Amino acid sequence: MKRDRKPSAQTLSLLGVLLQQPRTWCHGYDICVATRIKSGTLYPILMRLSDRGLLEHKWQESPESGRPPRHVYRLTASGTTYARAQIAGNDWTSLPAASRSRA
Repeated sequence: MKRDRKPSAQTLSLLGVLLQQPRTWCHGYDICVATRIKSGTLYPILMRLSDRGLLEHKWQESPESGRPPRHVYRLTASGTTYARAQIAGNDWTSLPAASRSRA
């Protein structure tokens, strides 16, 4: 049975930030800063959206030697469509200020 529930305010905030440049790879830390969502909440959302095929993710080598690779994320084509539909269907003013200022 497929569940069809409304995304959380944090998920909408994340989608709003990623929609600004849907084909650009973003580091999880940069998304944390932009959305003001703590990592313990953000990373499970990123994993869930990736599992649903709405986000692509990959490891990116660090340009600085000795630094570990980092995970980067971006919306898929279906993720972009989903994000636009969800944001259009929800009250954007209820999202955190960091997301609204970037829209």
